[in-house]
Amino acid sequence: MAGLEPLIGEPLALDLVNTRPVGADLLETPERLAEWLRLEADRLPEPPPDHLTGADLAAVHAVRDHTAAALDALLHGRRPPAAALRGLAEAQSAAPAIRRLDWNGDAVTETVARLGDPGARLAAHLADAAATLLTDPAIDRLRRCGAEDCVMLFLPAHPRRQWCSPERCGNRVRVARYYQRHKATD
Repeated sequence: MAGLEPLIGEPLALDLVNTRPVGADLLETPERLAEWLRLEADRLPEPPPDHLTGADLAAVHAVRDHTAAALDALLHGRRPPAAALRGLAEAQSAAPAIRRLDWNGDAVTETVARLGDPGARLAAHLADAAATLLTDPAIDRLRRCGAEDCVMLFLPAHPRRQWCSPERCGNRVRVARYYQRHKATD
């Protein structure tokens, strides 16, 4: 992705919400969505569709918006908007999940598969990731980046973590502090 690179490595739903930093949309086109999906491919239950459409992009944007609204409410100690929770449920139901049974030679196994077109299955999987995050007890640790001009969200593994990324915002804040200290002594 040209310019600003997406941050990945948080829960998938947070990675999705974090594709909208201040003043940018890293999923602005179907092609950019395809690039992001390639970065997240190991966390998707099936390969991303070969060809993404504007409708697929709109479905992913809707899941991102609903997830962001629910997370913002939780960050502020409020109940997530009913419309956001309903929107995530609608994305999930647009590609219903079924349990497929199979025999592996020793035992019955199951796999969960989604029905529907590839874009609806993708949006449903992202909505599932949002549901998993929103119901995880760790959601109480959710934080917004401590850098003044950053809106990224993260779940800190360490309670002292302040920034979405030590390489991005953490380094930028430390350099700015250093500059201010040395500017004051000059």
